[in-house]
Amino acid sequence: MRITQHARLGAVIAAAASLTLALGACTPQAATPSSGGDGGGAGDLSDVRVALVPGGAHPYFQPWIAAGEKAAKDFGLGEVTFNETAEWDQTKQNDVINSLVANGYTAFGVFGVSPTDINATFKKLSDAGIAVGSIASCPAGDENLAAFCLSTDTEEAAYQAAVAAIESIGGKGNLVHMTGNNVDSNTQRRIAGVERAVEETDGAVTLLQSITDVDTDLATAQKAVSDLLAASGSEVNAIVTTAYNPAVATAEAIAESGLDIQLVAIDDDATILDGIADGSIYGTVAQNPVGQAYVGSWVLAQLASGACEMADPGVIVDSGSFVVTKDNVETYGDEQMAFAEKVKSQFEDDLLTCK
Repeated sequence: MRITQHARLGAVIAAAASLTLALGACTPQAATPSSGGDGGGAGDLSDVRVALVPGGAHPYFQPWIAAGEKAAKDFGLGEVTFNETAEWDQTKQNDVINSLVANGYTAFGVFGVSPTDINATFKKLSDAGIAVGSIASCPAGDENLAAFCLSTDTEEAAYQAAVAAIESIGGKGNLVHMTGNNVDSNTQRRIAGVERAVEETDGAVTLLQSITDVDTDLATAQKAVSDLLAASGSEVNAIVTTAYNPAVATAEAIAESGLDIQLVAIDDDATILDGIADGSIYGTVAQNPVGQAYVGSWVLAQLASGACEMADPGVIVDSGSFVVTKDNVETYGDEQMAFAEKVKSQFEDDLLTCK
């Protein structure tokens, strides 16, 4: 079995190295589980080299580093590396992937910069016999040409955040939504989730604005929230932020302004968690980047080794989202861990066909 896998992996590496992946010409833009061992259906994974490739630098992806290292150790993978040098440009991300392929990486977990073009990248990798999963974001439209997509159900997470924000103001008042890149399919899903929560109030809550393209960096987010509060801060009862930088910027701006505005954020930056603990922030919706990288690396290794195939190629799997308030700010990590284990079991039991 080991000889067969070595031969297969060698063939994949040779084919990938000789293949010029035509990945250019794309339009530029967008708590750790405890189980160890190879898991159900696993073969020898020691030759598998996984690359986790976000679209660029962003605080959200930093937990992928430790999670990938833990996956390599727990599951006996050859290597899990992390590369965020794409600078939020699809052509540059493709260049990074090309380089990693040439250097012998046999499995890729990718957050595509351009949700409308990333399927072309996925197809080139798959055609070269390289395992690829879409991690933390799914391609736009109805088709996913990666083996799977493991991502937050962003519409549901935004809906939960908006519901919490509405609860924080007693079910009536004015709400503002601040979010990320308008062309990102995740952003459009988040907008839909917030709008759904507002619609359910039957007019008791008004969505004053959905402000997009404010997650490029912290400075951009700070200017956006400063402009918002200066122009209409007295009219705003609650702000829901469904992107990382606006969440941090809004927490700081509300504290400095002294305005009576409730905030429900996203993700678990220390600034946000400290504000929840001291009561200055109502809540946040935490995603599960650790679970994405940890479970995603394991699934990719199963595919790259030849031990397993996807029963339903292109399947979309929710990696989980978790409402965090003062009641569970100290313990929500346990929920993330448990959900990641559940997702791994879902792959083992239902989504993978293994030899």
